[in-house]
Amino acid sequence: EVGSSSLAMAEPEAGTKTSAPKPEEEPTSKKQKMALPQAPDEEWPESWMMTEDEIKDQRHLNRQDPNVPVTAAMLRELGICYWKLDADAFEYPVKAVPWDPKDAVDPKLTQLRDDRGYSYADIITIHPDTLPGYEEKLKMFFEEHIHDAEEIRYVLSGSGYFDVRDKKDKWVRVHVKKGDLMTLPEGIYHRFSCDEKDIIKAMRLFKGQPVWTPFNRPCDEHPSRKVYVNEFLDEKKE
Repeated sequence: EVGSSSLAMAEPEAGTKTSAPKPEEEPTSKKQKMALPQAPDEEWPESWMMTEDEIKDQRHLNRQDPNVPVTAAMLRELGICYWKLDADAFEYPVKAVPWDPKDAVDPKLTQLRDDRGYSYADIITIHPDTLPGYEEKLKMFFEEHIHDAEEIRYVLSGSGYFDVRDKKDKWVRVHVKKGDLMTLPEGIYHRFSCDEKDIIKAMRLFKGQPVWTPFNRPCDEHPSRKVYVNEFLDEKKE
């Protein structure tokens, strides 16, 4: 039923044809903004299956022989998201705890912040000169663990490794470098290490109040682990 007489159409005369009125186009300003698309596969970080031998130095490549590459599609299946940003085009402090993400001037970073609701950020540099107890901290970062929230890292300079467990519980090594912004889903088993260059400067982003608590494996009964298993590891029933 038409609620206004001004919108009602007159009855057509017999034998004449009428066409349906075209819906009014929504003004561009009111259209939903498209989320920033993830990087194409060829831009994703180099990744590979790690050796199953004992790790003598976590900073080495630790590839299998021969090397077994891991594709962007395989990483996406584990819940990982990735964007490539231009870290050289904008200046960031060496350290800022916290750093207000509202100060972002990079349009891509600004859009990601708004798309995904990141309200907190800080900037840290992991290097023997900037992180007291560097060697011990590096060992701590390399302990297998989960978090009860998404983990977001934007590499501003330097490089390092994020290791994640695949669907067969094998280690995949992801080599992140300057300009890489990657997210790990809540509940994924993972660990971090610097590479042989021993330096990485990164922005950490968070939704709401930051909580960096790691839950070391085993923690299969943790609610966040169950969320991850249900979404990414359980076989879909036909």
